[in-house]
Amino acid sequence: MNILVTGSSGFVGDYFVKAVQPDLYRTSTLSFTKFLSGSYDKSTFSNISVVIHCAARVHVMNDHSSEPLDDYRKVNTIGTIKLAQQALEAGVKRFIFVSSIKVNGESTLSGIPFTAVDPRAPEDFYGKSKSEAEEQLLEFAKETGLEVVIIRPTLVYGPGVKANFASLLKLASKGLPLPFGNIKHNKRSLVSVKNLVDLIMNCVEHPKAANQIFLVSDDHDLSTASMVKHMSYALGKPSRLLPVPLWCYRFVGKLTGKSDLVDRLIGSLQVDISHTKDTLGWVPPQTLEQGFKETAEYFLLNKNK
Repeated sequence: MNILVTGSSGFVGDYFVKAVQPDLYRTSTLSFTKFLSGSYDKSTFSNISVVIHCAARVHVMNDHSSEPLDDYRKVNTIGTIKLAQQALEAGVKRFIFVSSIKVNGESTLSGIPFTAVDPRAPEDFYGKSKSEAEEQLLEFAKETGLEVVIIRPTLVYGPGVKANFASLLKLASKGLPLPFGNIKHNKRSLVSVKNLVDLIMNCVEHPKAANQIFLVSDDHDLSTASMVKHMSYALGKPSRLLPVPLWCYRFVGKLTGKSDLVDRLIGSLQVDISHTKDTLGWVPPQTLEQGFKETAEYFLLNKNK
């Protein structure tokens, strides 16, 4: 089977391409920038059976765009539908869209996780553009017969991870007391890149995956305090967490204009992956402990590079 992957230079796409190379699949890659500009080689789609669309416009720091939602839509919504149309014309049978849990929303009440059938409730531009892409893809599937699979990952981590997870990992690696002791009642769902890629691989051929929405996680929710403890253990460092009151975080967040970051740190975002497991007969092959261990080992090997 021949697979085309967009976003192969990104975190998930790169891991996917490297993971399937030893397999029987032949993967090719497509520069999504070239696709959007119409300057790609159309032969790229030749004999492709499945497209895995990982490319996206993600959060842009210090975005000064006058129309940020339009900028997200150009890539994440319009670009995705254009790609699906081109894929269908080339004879592609299945289109796997790596979306985002942000389509569901930014947070959950503890113990009340998001499910695949919950109404879409995106709050930021990225989430809205992904949500619109999902809706249009599913409608396109009804009209044309293209098999569409939508996967909504939670926070993805693994060897080489960047952003907030990497920042926490760096803090934990110092072995110093950290102020997360009181963030112990929230619940966060995470997914290792290995588990995410394994699910994508399952969706490549599984007959029941067509035209479905799947949430994905490690199936092991944990608080921020517990997350830092797991990181410290994986790094071989002591875990000393100070009980700083939550109101201090909220105050600092308002003072610095980073309330969104604070909300993610102290709030909950859980997903229920029972639909994914029941429909596909899938369970995450990697435990959270194994995922943290691999991530920590990579960090320690590369922290001075």
